[in-house]
Amino acid sequence: MHTNLVEIFYIIDEFCNEIEKTMEGRDTSKKTRKRAFTMSDSEVITIMIMFHQSRYRDMKAFYINYIQQYYYRDFPHTVSYNRFIELQQKALLPMTVFLQLCCLGKCTGTSFIDSTPIRVCHIKREKSHKVFKELAAKGQSTIGWFFGFKLHLVVNDKGEIIKFLITKANVDDREPLKDSRFHEKLFGKLFADKGYISQNLFEKLFIDNINLITKIKKNMKNALMHLNDKIILRKRVIIETINDLLKNGCQIEHTRHRCLTNFVGNLVAGLIAYNIAPKKPALNLEIIDLNAIKKVT
Repeated sequence: MHTNLVEIFYIIDEFCNEIEKTMEGRDTSKKTRKRAFTMSDSEVITIMIMFHQSRYRDMKAFYINYIQQYYYRDFPHTVSYNRFIELQQKALLPMTVFLQLCCLGKCTGTSFIDSTPIRVCHIKREKSHKVFKELAAKGQSTIGWFFGFKLHLVVNDKGEIIKFLITKANVDDREPLKDSRFHEKLFGKLFADKGYISQNLFEKLFIDNINLITKIKKNMKNALMHLNDKIILRKRVIIETINDLLKNGCQIEHTRHRCLTNFVGNLVAGLIAYNIAPKKPALNLEIIDLNAIKKVT
């Protein structure tokens, strides 16, 4: 196994052991039978992260043709693929808690927010789709109509994900920011596109020590903006790059899900794989691009 993956497995295994100790420490009135599983949660989570860091597009082919063929020494007690899918659902809770507590970055005072569509089927199969019936919805993005969900992301200038939220596709981009629980860890300047323009939202966030900065529409009056803010606003492409890496690199989006838990597990594992990556898109805010200043002035 690769050295980085050994380190990842060690961290995940220690985290899972702490969760098990916490669960065992709770007082339960009923005695439950503890079943010994062939593969531990830490092994399942590690394999899922490996998949999202690989070039494979099919989890079944990755597990059978790659893990069981080349990593049989690191995972000597692998189970059948159908059983592995069942173990994924069992490992969903500790994996989600691991993402929330150990992987997300911290706000640096310069943040970027955007949403990206997560399709669950082709738009033409919207009415015949059954897996996410009454859960997903039809929405519109810059590239047209789609059926599925929206992933709302907030990242810092280091390329680290600070906050994320999954909503239906027809939810307005500004809706998550209206909830104080979503932006409670944010402060400073928050850069967004024109879809987040709202006077009420700007005032609400300003009270919470967050300055929402967006471009203006053609029918809006121009307002004074600091030169540095104009330059950083042009660098908002960083979050679009992250969305592209999550979809095409970490494969958080595909249309082969058979149930909701597998959809969530695939998304969480992809977010973990991105967050633990050694290199991420980042901005060096200490260096001011003189050419950019000349263009603005």
